[in-house]
Amino acid sequence: MKKGMLLNSELSYIISKMGHTDGLTIGDAGLPIPDHVKRIDLALKKNVPSFLDTLVVVLSELRVEEVIIAKEMKAKSPKLYHQLLAMIENQENREGITIEIKEVAHEDFKAMTAETKAVVRTGEETPYANIILKSGVVF
Repeated sequence: MKKGMLLNSELSYIISKMGHTDGLTIGDAGLPIPDHVKRIDLALKKNVPSFLDTLVVVLSELRVEEVIIAKEMKAKSPKLYHQLLAMIENQENREGITIEIKEVAHEDFKAMTAETKAVVRTGEETPYANIILKSGVVF
């Protein structure tokens, strides 16, 4: 049995296949997912699993060099926005790296999900609880 934190086999498989700059989207329950993009649906009920809980697990497995979020998150979900920034800062400190944060319009964000390897759907119902993680390298 796998020893690490991430137990979902589909998500673990996608992460294992990712190369430098490949993208992985983690989205709230309402984020539209393009038909041609792999859907990993973790949603069980309202807010389960949460966006942040899912992100913690993914960050334990994936080296990230850039994140993309909707700029609307800051105004519409400020608590989540600040929690996310703190989580990214903690990740940087733990790994001794810098993670670039890009903020784009939500409509642009949704279009960008079409270029990611997969979209992980959570049960999160907080507006704009979505992120694209761009893979870094471990060397």
